[in-house]
Amino acid sequence: MDVKRARSPRAPGVDADDDKKRAAEWRGAVRPHMVLVGFLITLPVLVFVFGGRWGSFQTTSAPNVGGRHVVPGGVTTTQKNEAPKNVSVPATATKSLPQPQDKLLGGLLSAAFEESSCQSRYKSSLYRKKSPFPLSPYLVQKLRKYEAYHKKCGPGTKRYRKAIGQLKAGRNADNAECKYVVWFPCNGLGNRMLTIASTFLYALISNRVLLMHVAAEQEGLFCEPFPGSSWVLPGDFPHNNPQGLHIGAPESYVNMLKNNVVRNDDPGSVSASSLPPYVYLHVEQFRLKLSDNIFCDEDQLILNKFNWMILKSDSYFAPALFMTPMYEKELEKMFPQKESVFHHLGRYLFHPTNKVWGIVSRYYEAYLARVDEKIGFQIRIFPEKPIKFENMYDQLTRCIREQRLLPELGTAEPANTTAEAGKVKAVLIASLYSGYYEKIRGMYYENPTKTGEIVAVYQPSHEEQQQYTSNEHNQKALAEIYLLSYCDKIAMSAWSTFGYVAYSFAGVKPWILLRPDWDKERSEVACVRSTSVEPCLHSPPILSCRAKKEVDAATVKPYVRHCEDVGFGLKLFDS
Repeated sequence: MDVKRARSPRAPGVDADDDKKRAAEWRGAVRPHMVLVGFLITLPVLVFVFGGRWGSFQTTSAPNVGGRHVVPGGVTTTQKNEAPKNVSVPATATKSLPQPQDKLLGGLLSAAFEESSCQSRYKSSLYRKKSPFPLSPYLVQKLRKYEAYHKKCGPGTKRYRKAIGQLKAGRNADNAECKYVVWFPCNGLGNRMLTIASTFLYALISNRVLLMHVAAEQEGLFCEPFPGSSWVLPGDFPHNNPQGLHIGAPESYVNMLKNNVVRNDDPGSVSASSLPPYVYLHVEQFRLKLSDNIFCDEDQLILNKFNWMILKSDSYFAPALFMTPMYEKELEKMFPQKESVFHHLGRYLFHPTNKVWGIVSRYYEAYLARVDEKIGFQIRIFPEKPIKFENMYDQLTRCIREQRLLPELGTAEPANTTAEAGKVKAVLIASLYSGYYEKIRGMYYENPTKTGEIVAVYQPSHEEQQQYTSNEHNQKALAEIYLLSYCDKIAMSAWSTFGYVAYSFAGVKPWILLRPDWDKERSEVACVRSTSVEPCLHSPPILSCRAKKEVDAATVKPYVRHCEDVGFGLKLFDS
């Protein structure tokens, strides 16, 4: 409705000239001090409506962050395992809201999905900073081409039924239209995510369809990544027995070579129809080495003739693919920046289902959304190298002090005159144990910071022990991987695949808490900064294949280095 300004009628006997005279007198009556008084009266209202950071308003006792009571200079009194609450965000809280961003990540993700079916696919990246790695147009092209291939050959299609029929009949056909690599799980969730990404990369460069054996503990964790098809291996797959997949299996490629079932001395003379119906690749580390009969050109030429490949792995073997000569140029075009491999492939493949995403988003909005900085600490103690809690906690606090990951503690309340005063830093602790949370929280609860910053400490869960076969445990683990990946800084335990996945998602170089030497209880060096955001391949293959002399890949390949936490391991990096 249009609202018009109405003029008051003039009293009888008053003409227009009198009106103008009185108006001039009224304007002249406005004095500068009256304007100042009016401005001062309205200033608090303007500040309330337009100014301030959400959570920075002071009460008579303490500030409030995200609806939680905070001790000045200390931590929030929210306890771990407290059920996250949905926190309403007022109109003035625009600082912490996700900024507009390309939900397709520059073309990495397909737009062919219904957003409601998997909310995390297009929303999870809004909680992170923009990727530091530009996306290669060639990789985008490869992904779209693969999606069409998967849709043409995936489960439920005529071509898949034909390929399964040949497998059941014990035949490996020549010139097959569709070829497959079937992934089987091994070890914990972090290992699985790293090996799925590696297997998918292998499928991309060898023109295979990736299918996953989804065990009960993994059901309901991830959305389907490929539009119009499924990556889940159908239950009637004829060789669906994980127990039969081991290093001594007669179907393994290495054992086929030993038993003269296949030969690799003249790959060109071998026809596909002369080969067994499938081959098994055991890419699980054995004595800290991967098989040297997989990542060589002559072996790959034979392996590419198998229409069905079954693969089981616990390792991030993507760096080994880069060291396979026949794949180097293709991978160079896909990943001009070598350390972006898992960063891109992980964000393409892994999208938590709506159930898991609900855990992530509720926790993030309740505790992390409205802070100035997020610091993640991931602590893992391995049974083969146990470390006493006191020693691990001392190492963590040394790393915090030396790298200035958290504000220094003071002895008196600061005057709140520093630029950092009143800012809130959230510490997210991912660990099976609650002791690190209790100690760090207590440290900042009992003491102010020198800068006046507020440190809030959170731990979503503490399961006490890893439970590989628990679906509920894996849901929590996946949620915490994602929460950790939203942190601006990360410090993590050496050798931890859980931490590798989180910092690679985030695209940040972590501080790695080094293991003590085998004969010592403490590490002399608290932590070192990683040179790359790539995960570590703990057990690299021999670069020279079957040559008698081993060659250190880090000395001849400019894009690999030894890992900071695993001295003989390798990781991709950009100089």
